[in-house]
Amino acid sequence: MTEETQFAPDCQNWKLTLAYDGTDFRGWQVQPGEVTVQGELQAALKRITGEGPLPQGSGRTDAGVHALGQVASFTLAASIPPGNLQRALNRTLPPAICVLEAKTAQRAFHARHSALAKTYEYRVFRAPICSPFLARYFYPCTWPLNLEALQRAAQIFVGEHDFTSFAATDPELTQRNFDLDAPPDLRPIPRVGFQIKPPTASTVRRIFSSSWEEQLSEAGALLVYRVRGNGFLHHMVRNLVGTMLDVGRGRFSSDSIPEILAARNRAAAGPTAPARGLFLHSVEYDGTE
Repeated sequence: MTEETQFAPDCQNWKLTLAYDGTDFRGWQVQPGEVTVQGELQAALKRITGEGPLPQGSGRTDAGVHALGQVASFTLAASIPPGNLQRALNRTLPPAICVLEAKTAQRAFHARHSALAKTYEYRVFRAPICSPFLARYFYPCTWPLNLEALQRAAQIFVGEHDFTSFAATDPELTQRNFDLDAPPDLRPIPRVGFQIKPPTASTVRRIFSSSWEEQLSEAGALLVYRVRGNGFLHHMVRNLVGTMLDVGRGRFSSDSIPEILAARNRAAAGPTAPARGLFLHSVEYDGTE
């Protein structure tokens, strides 16, 4: 089946809501010789129904990224009650993937094309020692951080902007040429003044809300960044977080962010935050699916 949903006359369109621990997967999208969430879901559907539709996700989460509410759509000719399909999938899928809801959908529904907004969370662990039971889901950051500076930076991203400076420039590259964990004096400070790239419609996104929140848990202090928008570029949230954490450390001011946005150049922004702290929180639709 191609990337777009193809309907046979007797097929029913389906919508699944999924949660998964992305640690041991090479992301959402099927890749030859790799274990992916999409591939595991397709294989489970094949074992249950004898059909092998390629489920279309609301977005392609990267290797190591988790989901609390990923949405997938696909078609099946088999007639099966939604509750039965949900139970069968949860018995068949690996423990790291769970189907939270299975329901039939309108023929026009598509998990990606029909989405109106998505919310992502990034989780930062602030205590000196991070438990191994949390390490898969938090980025442990022990550097001193200024929460007010983080909030000021987060608010600048609200609205419609060209986010080229915060998008991966090469799908094969998962990090800048320096690491967020490196001591501040060993990493170059993000610079502006690069040659400005022409605006591209595909890199313009609207951010509806963007904020940091301090939380306390039994394990220690946490910082959670939550961002809601109409779409996100490749590595965009992780690049926003890496840049804001450098602002919080005092490596540069939040006043530099408008200039970084205007540069439309990935090299102008900060590092890429590790995948393990990122969660696709939820996807919104118009309710008619």
